[in-house]
Amino acid sequence: MTKKFQDRLSDVIRRPLITEKATNALELNQYTFEVDPRAEKPDIKAAVEHLFDVRVIGISTMNPPRRTRRIGRFSGKRSQVKKAVVRLAEGNTIQLFPES
Repeated sequence: MTKKFQDRLSDVIRRPLITEKATNALELNQYTFEVDPRAEKPDIKAAVEHLFDVRVIGISTMNPPRRTRRIGRFSGKRSQVKKAVVRLAEGNTIQLFPES
């Protein structure tokens, strides 16, 4: 784990991503999260294991380029997003949808 997130592991993971592809990956025990762009794989692993009390087997990260948006004559950039697909050990799950 790197020093920049050592004391604040909850800042590494921003939110879970709920897309069709991510929902299909839940059957394979893979969870997709939006993470801080500066976070590295050991940071992400430590944060998921600490926050959700599970065992992580592997992590894949994607850092796609920023996309340009236009609204009329004004153009700008969308915010930087880094995705992490976390594969958990058998028997471990994360409750993404709370039951009421």
